[in-house]
Amino acid sequence: MKVILLKDVKGTGKKGELKEVSDGYARNFLIKKKFAVEANNTNVKELDEKQKSKERKAQIEYEEAVLLGKQMEDVNIVIEAKAGEGGRLFGSITSKEIAEQLKKQKNIDVDKRKITLDEPIRSLGSRFVEIKIHSKVTTKIRVDIREK
Repeated sequence: MKVILLKDVKGTGKKGELKEVSDGYARNFLIKKKFAVEANNTNVKELDEKQKSKERKAQIEYEEAVLLGKQMEDVNIVIEAKAGEGGRLFGSITSKEIAEQLKKQKNIDVDKRKITLDEPIRSLGSRFVEIKIHSKVTTKIRVDIREK
């Protein structure tokens, strides 16, 4: 019997998949526990519509991420921090602070986990920081660290 899985079922498949399983397994377990529905024409069409909708949504998100990435290429933010001799900072600049300044100065909201820093910034100067906007889109912004 062909069924459409409504939830992930270990050993059978993932949510939204169309699977061929034995009649007894389908009727006595999957359908009874509401893990699956029978794959009739109506349910298959509904599954196709959901998948198409999901693909359209993913495409729109990707296009928006590309536009945001192009806007952010020219962004330059300035962060002021206390520094000692030789331009060494007291403390460090983290991705959280960069995200806050980006929101404050340019009104661009970016999650701090999307900002890629190998290690916190501990010295004055200018550097490029990579931001992963989408799984396929990354951009770089310029961060200037100046003495307070």
